[in-house]
Parts: sequence; structure tokens; C-alpha cells
Amino acid sequence: MAKIFSGIQPTGIIHIGNYLGAVKNWVKLQNEHDCLFCIVDLHSLTIPYEPKALNQRILDALATNIAAGLDPEKSSIFVQSMVPEHTELTWLLTTITPVGNLERMTQYKEKAAKQGLLSGLLCYPILMAADILLYKAEMVPVGEDQMQHLELARVVARKFNTTFGEYFPEPQASLTKATRVMALNDPNCKMSKSIPNSYIALTDEPDEIRDRVKRAVTASSVDGEMGLGVKNLFTLLEAFAPKEVYDRFYQDFENNTLKFSELKPALAEAIIAELTPIREKRAELLAKPQILQEIVEAGAERARREAKEHMREIKDLMGLNLHF
Repeated sequence: MAKIFSGIQPTGIIHIGNYLGAVKNWVKLQNEHDCLFCIVDLHSLTIPYEPKALNQRILDALATNIAAGLDPEKSSIFVQSMVPEHTELTWLLTTITPVGNLERMTQYKEKAAKQGLLSGLLCYPILMAADILLYKAEMVPVGEDQMQHLELARVVARKFNTTFGEYFPEPQASLTKATRVMALNDPNCKMSKSIPNSYIALTDEPDEIRDRVKRAVTASSVDGEMGLGVKNLFTLLEAFAPKEVYDRFYQDFENNTLKFSELKPALAEAIIAELTPIREKRAELLAKPQILQEIVEAGAERARREAKEHMREIKDLMGLNLHF
């Protein structure tokens, strides 16, 4: 049984790209491994935000993920800022992380171009490394866009082990099959809440889902090869629909008899069938916030116990614990 850590930012909207790329995989992994799942609120501070709205976004992220299947009886679910050892380890790891490694991060370059040269953006990957290494996680469910950050965590683990003694395992990636769900209105781009009409949120009503799928781009296929828009629809169909439904439409494509007037409604109904219980459960949880409070306090308590013990061992190795 592997130790697994993963986190999701409380950015307000969890769409089906997040769900298929992260949350659905978490639900499966919690049945097979020792899992910690974290709402990484400290990471979210690196982008502009309204303080009054942050608390609600954290609650919403908790409710949505639990409604989607995360089970506090099977895994630890908590909020990052509730465990101060995350930031303590971040500073310790910062002291051994070369600046050049941070400056090469693709996401840092992209965000710095928009937001300016903020130290929080530069050090973001070290906080991510601390999140993972604090629990000696062996496997991390990530999307392709986070692979560079995970590799830095591996580099930092090796540097620590070489400098202070073998301690951290080098975390491995766990990639899901549907790692890149593309925008419904522009399949050249990844699905994102920053692109209007590109996504389906887990909280969307059935008619909204039907409308989004109906409007999805379906560029013509060439020489038997699927266009990007068509391929994206089949990625979603494989993820949400029964296998026999996927196989039937794929056979239609191969036979050049595919009708989008049939494929799109079938896809929409398959998505609705899976998301409706999630939307309803989320509403129930948000109506009873004391349940969410009990879940995160229990999860944070378990995480703190483990984090404190590991920090004691880490500080011993670094010579920071006084022994008189």
C-alpha cells in the first residue's frame, strides 16, 4: 500500500477536466492506498483573490470533492493552512533549492509574465514539494501540467538525502487516462474556467450541460483521422458513458456514419447521469457546514500528527533540534 498525497486549489469552479484528471482518480486510489487529500489554500494566494470570497471557495472545494466520492473514512481530507508544518518545511527546503531550477519552471514564466516577478510564484514549486515530502508520499496523482513541479520535488528530495542523510522517498507520478480534457469551444486549448463556455462544471444543471455539449466544436476529420474536437468528445464519452455506448459511436466513426445529432445528446445524458448525484450531495453538505468542519478537523489532526513526527526527524537530521 503506497502513501499518496495530492491537492487541489480552491479556485471556485471544479469542472469535468479537474474531475477526470484528478478527483475521480483520487476516489479510486483511496480504496487501494493510504491517501491524504488537501485543499491547498496557501497555493491559491499566489494569484489575485478577494479575502472575503476565499473562505467560501475553500468550503465549496471541500463539499464538491467529498460529494464526488472522497471518503473521510478511507482517506485524510484537510486544508493546507491548518497544518503549519507545510510552511515550516517549505523554508527548510528553500535553503537547499537552486534558484535556477525555479526560474526554469514553465508555469512560473507564464504567470510571472502576467502577474510580475513575485517571490510566491517563484517558490510555489517548493511549497508543492513540501506538501508531498512532509508525508513521505511515494506517489502523487498529477496532470501533465504538474509533471515539471513533481520532478522538482524529486530533485529536492535527492538533494536533501545527499546532504543530510537518506530520508525522503522520491515521489512517483500517477497519471490518469484522461489527463488532458480540452476546451469544448476550442479543442486546441485545455479546458479551463478562465475560458468562457469551454467547460462543464460539476455544479451545472442538466440543461446547461446539454447546451454546452450541443455547442461543442466538432472540426471535420481528415483521411480517417479524428479532428481535435471530435477526439475530445470521444475522450469524454469513454469517461462517462457505458462501454457499449462508446463502442457503438466509435464504430459509427470508423464506418463514416457518425451523426453528431446522436452522439452529442448521448454524451450529455451520460455526463448528467454521473454529475447529478454529485451536485445534489454538494448542496446537502453546504447546507450543513458543521459536517464539513468535523471532516477537515479530523483530517487535519491526523495530518498534524504525522507532520510533527516527520518534522522532528527532519530537524534532527538538519541539526535544528537541541540536545543538551
